[in-house]
Amino acid sequence: MTDRYHVKLEGFEGPLDLLLHLINRYEIDIYDIPVSTITEQYMNYIHTMQELELNVASEYLVMAATLLAIKSQMLLPSPSLNEEFEAEDTEDPREELISRLIEYKKYKKAAEQLKTKEVEENRIYTRPQMNVEQNEYDGPVVKEGEASVFEMVSAVQQMLKNNKHKAPGETKIKRDEVSIQLRMDDILSKIRVSREGTRFYDLFEEKTRSHIVVSFIAILELMKNNEIICTQSEHFEELIVFRSKV
Repeated sequence: MTDRYHVKLEGFEGPLDLLLHLINRYEIDIYDIPVSTITEQYMNYIHTMQELELNVASEYLVMAATLLAIKSQMLLPSPSLNEEFEAEDTEDPREELISRLIEYKKYKKAAEQLKTKEVEENRIYTRPQMNVEQNEYDGPVVKEGEASVFEMVSAVQQMLKNNKHKAPGETKIKRDEVSIQLRMDDILSKIRVSREGTRFYDLFEEKTRSHIVVSFIAILELMKNNEIICTQSEHFEELIVFRSKV
């Protein structure tokens, strides 16, 4: 239906970002990661991304293989009591992954602090006097609480899951050819009329798989172009989409 869409947006940089997202979302102790749970959730995201026809980079698949390998090691029988002294020298299979996550989290936090500082410094500069009668967009400036693309994938994941349960078996497949650009125009037009923002789910008028896929890719394109912002107050809360201030 569509060419595989390569996702490269702020907040969606790679598999470590996805793992940190899952750790935060499910309030997991980063020093004691339940590998079985995190692997299941990670694979769910990968499958959803593939279903949405996103181009899943090889690094995501490498991480999936790493998680499965760690999970297999964790399932191995524990040493017997006679071998207890040897167990003390046995490394935790999760140790390397945990170290990578902790280090990555530090760099990510530092980058976010630098970005925040840059934004604050940019606000210091003044601009020449302007005509207040200019027809300038005066909608909300939304920065805090921006939702990551992972939250959006999760929302669409639930949408696709619900549709599979509700949709009866079809004997004939209906193929809707809708261009991504057309959906971008439609979505932007719909968001434009709402100063309070638009519910993420309301941007998917039709619940067919083809419509969901094209709409989701259109939303990602609009985000990449800085034309819209998707926000979420807290994990599991509703996603709200706003036009970016221009």
